[in-house]
Amino acid sequence: MAALSLHSWNCLFLMDFNRSEHGWSSSCERKVKSSAFSHTDSNIKSTEKALEQDQQGTDSYSYGRLLQRSANMKTIAVGKKVHARVMKAGLECDMFMENTLVNMYAKCGFLKDARHVFDRMSERNIVSWTTMIAGYAQHRQSWEAIELYLEMLSEGLRANQFTFASVLRACASSASVKHGKQIHAQAIKTGFGSDVTIGNALVTVYARCGNLESAREVFDRVSQRDVVSWSAIISGYTQNGHGYEAQKQFSRMLWAGVKSDKFIFATALVACRGSEDVGLGKQVHAHIIKTEFESDAVMESTLVTMYVKCGSIEDAHKVFDKVLECDLVTWTAIIAGYGRSGRGEVALQNFCQMLQAGIKPDNFSFTSVLGVCADLAIIDQGKQFHCQTIKNGFQEDASVGSALITMYAKCSCIGDACEVFKMIPKTEVVSWTAMIVGYALHGQGKEALQLFEQMQCAGIKPDHITFVGVLSACSHVGLVDEGRRYFDSMTRIYDLVPTVEHYACIVDQLGRAGRLDEAESFINEMPFEPSALVWGTLLSACKIRGNLKLGKRAAVKLLELEPQECAPYILLSNIFASEGRWDDAARVRKMMKDRGIVKEPGQSWIVVQNKVHAFYVEDRLHPQTEEIYATLEELTVQIEAAGYVPDTKFLLHKLGSEQKENNLSRHSERLAIAYGVLSTAPGTPIRVLKNLRVCGDCHNAAKFISLAAKREIVLRDSSRFHHFKDGICSCGSYW
Repeated sequence: MAALSLHSWNCLFLMDFNRSEHGWSSSCERKVKSSAFSHTDSNIKSTEKALEQDQQGTDSYSYGRLLQRSANMKTIAVGKKVHARVMKAGLECDMFMENTLVNMYAKCGFLKDARHVFDRMSERNIVSWTTMIAGYAQHRQSWEAIELYLEMLSEGLRANQFTFASVLRACASSASVKHGKQIHAQAIKTGFGSDVTIGNALVTVYARCGNLESAREVFDRVSQRDVVSWSAIISGYTQNGHGYEAQKQFSRMLWAGVKSDKFIFATALVACRGSEDVGLGKQVHAHIIKTEFESDAVMESTLVTMYVKCGSIEDAHKVFDKVLECDLVTWTAIIAGYGRSGRGEVALQNFCQMLQAGIKPDNFSFTSVLGVCADLAIIDQGKQFHCQTIKNGFQEDASVGSALITMYAKCSCIGDACEVFKMIPKTEVVSWTAMIVGYALHGQGKEALQLFEQMQCAGIKPDHITFVGVLSACSHVGLVDEGRRYFDSMTRIYDLVPTVEHYACIVDQLGRAGRLDEAESFINEMPFEPSALVWGTLLSACKIRGNLKLGKRAAVKLLELEPQECAPYILLSNIFASEGRWDDAARVRKMMKDRGIVKEPGQSWIVVQNKVHAFYVEDRLHPQTEEIYATLEELTVQIEAAGYVPDTKFLLHKLGSEQKENNLSRHSERLAIAYGVLSTAPGTPIRVLKNLRVCGDCHNAAKFISLAAKREIVLRDSSRFHHFKDGICSCGSYW
């Protein structure tokens, strides 16, 4: 048997680089496949039998072959038996054998054992150092890999292409662009600047560090690009949120005649879902079908996720139905997809089917299904899932804990949300943020801000979402000046650049406070073009404050940005109607009709005995319609006797006053409240959800109903929660 060269042993030891790093593994794997020592036998029993029967002989190369097989199969028990035989045979001090032992322990994840063998070596060559560095890099102990590389240089050894590739992988994992640039310079100095494997690794380093310009420069200089080269640059653009550029590179790769593999296909699909371009996603899907990768488990789950993120749940379901054996990732993707598309009940059905199939849920699947419970406000089902998370050992998981906080908060149980928050570890920003946002939703601005101060004292750095919660809390309690100070602190203290959501929060604060001119000035001073969210927020404030002049300006801007959305038409029409300008209001509604734009109807729903009951205005489709209207009539008599007077200014149609009063009393939220009074036990809370903002008259009526019926009424509209009790609302009539 011929002795292996230094180059061959480098290839053999480093063959298992994780392909997802998109560095240099493919070229190395190809070299290994051509080697006489590339083995495909993964049968552990045969390896143990060969060891017991001593069929492989007792020389170092035979033991090395067994150790390499153990490394490839990650069977540490067999590897340790071979190590014992090596020691017994007196071969442990052989450099080849020591390198093989370091490789075996490193690939099996036993880095301390690998380092122990490495440190005891009386003499080390470049293979020894490279193998140990690669072991650290493979198991994401990046700084240990970099420090060992620097130690190697201090001992006067010269790195080869495999050493460079290994340490560059560590730089990518640790996002250390400083070390990456230094190693890049060293590679050029030692003559490896044009090596394709090093070029691929450098593309990955620069992309991981967010330096796409340098990544692209290195990529363009690689003369003989392989599939790994293309994979690295496509992944780089995808990971940095440049989905369209990633798709462009994918197309260039196909035109160049490079045959794609499943990893690049998966990355291209991720790019499509990032840019939400379902058309390009379908094109990639077509290529996948042609190359027969569609039945691959990773590809199936990636396709489902891509269609889900692009909002094409039907296509996602078609792929899902073709999967012969769904794994946890695929189930979670389809559950999350139905949840995001507003089909929560189907999502819950799929979760139950997953359990029946014997698939054990993980933290991601629990997070998805808890999100569905939050959106549907089904507290009983949410509590059952809470119990399951505890049984499955996720009580200390940050993502599950945050999902539970959000679920309880959106189900109007802010006290339960607070209890969950107290019980989970508070080392992650997501947990604090969920609780702050929960308080903000319920109009408990002071509690939200107090928690934010505690978060800062705990040394947890807030993120962009945290500040959305903080600024929303300020909006709901009228803390305009405090909100502006928090907004300014984003850049001044935390080095966070405010996004459009943060600017919209400030506009909302100023609008609620009636400072509309100041809000418009704030918009005009924004460092980027105001979005539809910003102008829509101002337009809503103009509608509430009756500022027709500014409202028209905001509506024009909003129509320019979203001509097919119904909101600007409805809000502008309502502003005209509130001023009694019925002809102008009718003209806006006609324009909306001519353009084929349909208004989303107001809908309210209530969950009774785990069943959702939905209502529209003047709805008569419910099987208990007669009882509901009788209950509503009885409540109306009681609240009018208590002092309630219908405020017809909130019904923005040209009708007689009596007809307006009748229409107001039959709004969807009142029908849902009446059904709650009718169908739930006396004294229990009534929880109602509405897809739009509650009108002012229904808000006033709910206060009186809570007093007359002696019930707490919790109403969640599109903006926030309202807790009505004893004739008072938690919002203080400021919403």
